[in-house]
Amino acid sequence: MSDVSTRSVAVIGMACRLPGASSPSELWDLLRDGGSSISETPRDRFDVDTLYSPEPRQGRIAGRHAGYIVDIAGFDAEFFGMSATEAAELDPQQRLLLMTAWDALEDAGQRSDLLAGSRSAVFVGNARADFLDLALRRGPESVTAAQLSNFRSLLPARISHFFDFRGPSLVVDTACSSSLVAVHQAVQSLRAGESPLALAAGVNLVLRPDESLVLTHAGGMASDGRCKFGDVNGDGYAPSDAVAVVVLKRLEDALADGDRIRAVIRGSAIGNDGGSSDTVLNPSLAGQLDVLRWAYQDAGVDPADVDYVEAHGSGSPALDPLELSALGVVLGTGRPTDRPLLVGSVKTNIGHAEAGGGLAGLVKTVLCLEQGAVPPSLNLSTPDPRVDWDGLPLAIPTTLQLLPGRERPSVAGVSGQGSSALNAHIVVCAFDADVTLAAPPPDSTPCVLSISAHSSEALDALALAYVDYLSPDGAGASYALRDICYSAATRRRHHAHRIAVVGASHEEMAAALTGAPSVGGRPLSTISDRYRAGEDLDWATVFGEPGRFVPLPRYPWQIKRYWPGEQQAHETDLAAWVLHEHARTSFDDGSTLTDIGIDSLARLRILVELGKRCQSDVDPEEFGRIRTVADLRQWMRELPAAAR
Repeated sequence: MSDVSTRSVAVIGMACRLPGASSPSELWDLLRDGGSSISETPRDRFDVDTLYSPEPRQGRIAGRHAGYIVDIAGFDAEFFGMSATEAAELDPQQRLLLMTAWDALEDAGQRSDLLAGSRSAVFVGNARADFLDLALRRGPESVTAAQLSNFRSLLPARISHFFDFRGPSLVVDTACSSSLVAVHQAVQSLRAGESPLALAAGVNLVLRPDESLVLTHAGGMASDGRCKFGDVNGDGYAPSDAVAVVVLKRLEDALADGDRIRAVIRGSAIGNDGGSSDTVLNPSLAGQLDVLRWAYQDAGVDPADVDYVEAHGSGSPALDPLELSALGVVLGTGRPTDRPLLVGSVKTNIGHAEAGGGLAGLVKTVLCLEQGAVPPSLNLSTPDPRVDWDGLPLAIPTTLQLLPGRERPSVAGVSGQGSSALNAHIVVCAFDADVTLAAPPPDSTPCVLSISAHSSEALDALALAYVDYLSPDGAGASYALRDICYSAATRRRHHAHRIAVVGASHEEMAAALTGAPSVGGRPLSTISDRYRAGEDLDWATVFGEPGRFVPLPRYPWQIKRYWPGEQQAHETDLAAWVLHEHARTSFDDGSTLTDIGIDSLARLRILVELGKRCQSDVDPEEFGRIRTVADLRQWMRELPAAAR
């Protein structure tokens, strides 16, 4: 294997929650169709009616539109072992990041139970703590110990703790280039052998108007919330939402492990403008030229061979011409005149997600390489005359354009620039699928499909998802049934609630999942029975020869709304309320409080609430002696009536 190959890093999984798209496939549909998900600011974010002014005014914002994720309060607390109170008090950035990280690992076919205890790494690009800031603004009386969990350093730590990852776990904040710098650091960690696997993420949720106020006064707030990349009417951007995660592994390891490789990161570079600009906030052409040259040198790629660049592309009248000029200089040298560099920006579709924007751009770029096409960049009516369009071999596509078919895999770049003067560029290539084994021809040999979930409701939903997946028009129709069953058995974590069915075809398997009699006969029926009973099976023995990993339906989250002040007690019984708000698992009277997740912090919260209800102090020592649910019920029956 060449030195370039040994230094390359595979993108083996990805997931996202973006404005107008809850998955990469939904994002591609939006991009391919030239769709925009920019919408008016929801009232549950901030009062845009009061703050908006079309005319420049102190204390007002210039736009009332941006890109927003729907239902940021939705979360599957039970899956992650959280009580209702803990979930409501946790920053939704952490909640959405947890679910998106799980989705990305499933997309990568990485079982979290087999990764537990490894030196897997987590790098999260983030620059906001709106949820914490809003809580602290309510005044000293509203401050609780729960806010300790909402400092930004806990964003990666929460993921590392839940999955038991022991490697590097840190927040990257370089403003709008944060998440691409997180990717760069993940690549470096993998290359150095520090980590066997890394998650690189970006998260940005806009809950307050402060940045929009600053942008407005700086002249950088788009009046209609839309990024007009490369257009003469570019007037900035509006802060938008994004949550995105990619799973990375050294290419040689991914090949050895039989992983699905979605794209290959050949190289990357980051660099600061230093003193090459007149002020720290002004972008520098020299700084951008340096980082582009370093990135392609690191990747071992001729810049003239690059087919597409996902630009930072924020619609800034100051930055866009500079960025396009830098791309033209570095990637235009030696380029044939009949093959201009395609340049686009996902921000024209979903808005600028600031620290999370680079990851959204990387997900788009991987999709472009997989699909062999570049979708249109929106909001371009009159190209900015400050760009030398005639002299630079650049083109911003306004319709879907196919990537040129040549003797080598397509090459793309992803750029990010921050107001910290920190520039980043990632070099990504399509994966040469010819190096993988061809899928085996289908046969009529029966096999067992094992499906599991955290709850019975989720299991029912997952079974229905598999029925759709296995249908003639479903995503699984093109995959061999044995590969589907092999992937479900070996590449998915097995939960307590289980289904196992046997079939010899996609149709038989789908029918069995909807209640039709499953194909019988030992030994597969015995294996199904053992799996449903909760036994851990040796799937390598069951399948014999390894199968090929193929993508499967994603986990069906059982979403409920969690938000501060909305978790009201519906039970008249105080003990029932406490257990509803603070228990993290199911329980009975014999369950200990520790077993159901009521730890020392939860006990402290309960004491504070009981003190308010009783209008007097509750004896903490007496409360500390409670061990079981039955003890709790009995003790609360003896409290003063005001508390009950």
